Amino acid sequence: MKLVIIGGGSSYTPEIIEGVIDRHHQFPVTELVLVDIEDGKEKLNIIGALAQRMIEKSGVSIQLSWTLNRQEALMNADFVTTQIRVGGLAARAKDERIPLKHGLIGQETNGAGGIFKAFRTIPVLMEICNDISEICPNAWLINFTNPAGIVTEALLKYSAHKKVIGVCNIPFNMKHSVAEIMGCNPEEVEIEFIGINHFVFGSKVLIRGEDKTDQVLAKLSNSELNYSPANIVSLGWKKEFIESIKLLPNPYHQYYFQTDEVLKKDIKAFHENGTRAEIVQQVERELFQKYQDPNLQVKPKELEKRGGAYYSHAACSLMASIYNNKGDIQTVNIQNHGAISDLPFDCVIEVNAVITKDGPKPVTIGRLPKQVKAVIQQMKGFEELVVEAAVTGDYSLAYASMIMNPLVRNESKAKAVLDELLEAHREYLPQFH
Repeated sequence: MKLVIIGGGSSYTPEIIEGVIDRHHQFPVTELVLVDIEDGKEKLNIIGALAQRMIEKSGVSIQLSWTLNRQEALMNADFVTTQIRVGGLAARAKDERIPLKHGLIGQETNGAGGIFKAFRTIPVLMEICNDISEICPNAWLINFTNPAGIVTEALLKYSAHKKVIGVCNIPFNMKHSVAEIMGCNPEEVEIEFIGINHFVFGSKVLIRGEDKTDQVLAKLSNSELNYSPANIVSLGWKKEFIESIKLLPNPYHQYYFQTDEVLKKDIKAFHENGTRAEIVQQVERELFQKYQDPNLQVKPKELEKRGGAYYSHAACSLMASIYNNKGDIQTVNIQNHGAISDLPFDCVIEVNAVITKDGPKPVTIGRLPKQVKAVIQQMKGFEELVVEAAVTGDYSLAYASMIMNPLVRNESKAKAVLDELLEAHREYLPQFH
C-alpha cells in the first residue's frame, strides 16, 4: 500500500509519520513518498532524513523516499494527503497584517485572511486533483490544507477527482477539551457535531454512552476554563451565551461572537509580538533545528505548540478506517447529501460520518437548531461565494465574498482590503490577474 504526502517538507510531517508507524499493524503502508516544491527542498530533505530515522527506530517495514516530482510520486498511490501552504508563512503574515491595519481581524482561516488563503490554495489543489484523477484515480485524497471545508467543497464541486475528504483538528481538540474538563478519557467522549468547518457546534455530548451535555455546558460557562488549541487564546464564554444557544461552541466561534474583544487582543499582540505567522516562523526555526539532530528519532514534543497539532491523528485514523472498512464514527468534511436539510445538497459540511471502504456516510442531522440556523446558512452562503471566486477569478464575486463575511461586512474596508491583498499576493493569484 502506497501513501503520498504532498507538502512533505511541512513541520507537521513527523506527526503523520508517527501516526502511520503507530497504526502499521492495522494500516500496513509499504511505501511512503514525501513530495514538495523547489522552494521547500531544504525542509523536505531535513524531514525526509528525520522520517527515515523514525521508521528505522520503529522497526516497521516501510520504504521511504522524497521527491520534487509530484506526478512520478503519485504512480500507484492508494492514499494521498495534502498539507500545503501556498506562499508559505510570509503569505500568512500578509493575510494577518493587512486586515489588522484596516481594523479587521487578521487570521489565516477566518475573515479576509481566510478568504485569500482559499484564493491561493484552491487552484493549486485543483491541479493536484487533476493529476490524481489521471495517475491514480482510485486513490483517496485526504485534505487537511486550510481552510479545509472551503477547499474540500471546491475540489468536490469543480475538480476531476471526487474521492476527496477534508479533515480538521478542531473536533479532535473539542473532544480532548471536554475530556479534560470532565475528568475522563478522550476515547470515552462522543460529540454530535453540526455545521461547517471552523463553524461547527456540538449539539450533544455523550460520556461512556451517557448524555452529559448539560453538565459540560455548565462547566464551559466557567470563564476560567481554557478551551482552545495552541493558536487561539481562549476568552471564555459568558453563562448567558452558553445557556441561550444550548450548544457546545468551538474555539473559532470567538472570532464571530466576541469580535471586538478578539480584535482588541489581536491588535495588542500584534504591536507587542508581531503577527501569529511571525511567532510561528520562530517556532518553525526551532523545530527544524531539532529535526536536524541526527540523534532525534521521534516527533519532538515542541510540535504541539503549533495550532494545527493533531491534524495528522485525524487523517491517519480516517485512512486506517477506510482501509479496514471499519464502520466507526469520525468527524469529517464531506458533501451534505441531505444530512442537514437546511443546507444545500452539494455543499460541504463538517459532520459525524460512518467510515467505510467506499468513503464516509454522513449521519443524518435533520434541521439545524433554530438558535444557529441563520448564522450557519449565512456562513455557508459566504463559503460558496469564496469557492466560485477562487475558481473563476471574478473580482465581483471576490468582493461579494468579502462583504458577506461577518468579520469584514463593511463596504469601504472590504474593497480596500480586497485590493491590497490582491496586489500583495499577485504572484499566487493568476486567476485574478
